[in-house]
Amino acid sequence: MSELLDAVRAGADAETLASLPMPATTRAVFVRREDADMFQGMASSDKDPRQSLKMGEVPLPELAPDEVFIAVMASSINFNTVWTSIFEPLPTFGFLDRLGKESVWGKRHALDYHVVGSDASGVVVR
Repeated sequence: MSELLDAVRAGADAETLASLPMPATTRAVFVRREDADMFQGMASSDKDPRQSLKMGEVPLPELAPDEVFIAVMASSINFNTVWTSIFEPLPTFGFLDRLGKESVWGKRHALDYHVVGSDASGVVVR
């Protein structure tokens, strides 16, 4: 991915960015399905997102017709991230499994991990 990021940082134009290969994986912060019960029986105030949030490489998903790939330059943690990380009010995996039954594109979300983050800024690369 460094070739693509180097081009973004250098201010490459859209044509140049489109000509560069996309990586097979990307670094992400995510929660795992296997951890969904880790806070069971605990008060919300005792649940620590640092225990459930993981950072690592995940496969880059296939791009749906109504989506874009961005090279993220900044992101934030908001209430969606916190709720997801403490699996409240419900773990997101049930919702994602239902979405996965709706279409081929929805199926990409029915995984054993859920990448968190709903606020980001960056450069559109596809």
